[in-house]
Amino acid sequence: MNKKILKNIDLSTVLTLQDLVNYQDGQIVSKTLIQNQSVSLTLFAFDKEEEISTHSSHGDAMIYVTDGTGEITIGDEKFNVSAGETIVMPSEIPHAVYAKERFKMFLIVVF
Repeated sequence: MNKKILKNIDLSTVLTLQDLVNYQDGQIVSKTLIQNQSVSLTLFAFDKEEEISTHSSHGDAMIYVTDGTGEITIGDEKFNVSAGETIVMPSEIPHAVYAKERFKMFLIVVF
C-alpha cells in the first residue's frame, strides 16, 4: 500500500514554494507539508513586524527564505536573512523569528 506522506501540496506538479502560502494582514500563516517523528516541513508567511517568540526545538531547524527579509535570533546573536538565503538554528538553542518586512520562509526541522 502506498501511503501519502506529503499533505497540502500537489504531487507531480511544478510549483513555486513561495506561492503555496499567502500573506494575511497582521498574521503569521503556516502550511505544514510533512510532520512526523523524523522531519517537519512547513511554509510560513509573516506580515511585517509579526514574530515567533523565543523557543527551542529538539531538532536542527533550517530556514530557507523565499521572499522578503527577516531577523533570526539564535542564542544571543541576531542575523538578517533575505530571499534566497538559508540559516540553521541548532537544536536545543533558543531562537526566534521576526519579520522586518513581510517575508516568507520554508522551515525544515530534522529530529
